[in-house]
Amino acid sequence: MSTLHDSAREALEEFAAPTAEQDSMRHAMLAFLAAAPNGCLRACAAGHITASSLLLSHDGTEVLLTLHPRVGRWIQLGGHCEEDDRTIQDAALREAREESGIHDLELDPAVLSLHTHPITCSLGQPTRHLDMRFLIRAPRGARITRSHESTALQWWPVDDLPEKAEHHTITEMVRLARAR
Repeated sequence: MSTLHDSAREALEEFAAPTAEQDSMRHAMLAFLAAAPNGCLRACAAGHITASSLLLSHDGTEVLLTLHPRVGRWIQLGGHCEEDDRTIQDAALREAREESGIHDLELDPAVLSLHTHPITCSLGQPTRHLDMRFLIRAPRGARITRSHESTALQWWPVDDLPEKAEHHTITEMVRLARAR
C-alpha cells in the first residue's frame, strides 16, 4: 500500500497544473494523502484516490468512452485502486486494460488532470472520488471488448462526442492531451 500511496503523492508533487484550479486541487489531494495513509483504497470511506484515463486512438482522433451504469453517462475509463497496484499509474493502466480489453496500451506517466466528485460507489454509501487522470494511447487497429463494468463501450471522434457524454471533462482532457 505504501508504494501506491507514495506514487500518488509523487505524481501530484510533479504535476505541472495547467490552471490555478488544478493546482488548488493538487494541493487538496496532497493534504488528503498526508492525512489518510489508506487514501488510495476504497476502504477509506470518507473519500479515496481513483485512477482514470483518457484513452485515445493511436492517432488521437478518437476517444474510447464507457457508458457507466451508475453514472448513466459516457465517461473516460477508470476506477478504484487495488491493493495489488504498485503505483497510481499501474492502477490507471490496469483499469484501462480491464475496461477496454486492449492489453498493449501506452501510458504517459505524468498526470493529465485532476477531478473530484461525490458518488455512491461500491461501498454503498456516499463518498468522494479524488480522481487522478492519465493519458493512454491504443495501438493502431486496437479491438475493444466491453467488460461487465459498463453498459456500452465505444470509440467516438474527439470532436463529436455523444449527447450523454461528460462533454466539459472529456473536451478539457483532449485539449490537455493535444498540448503534450
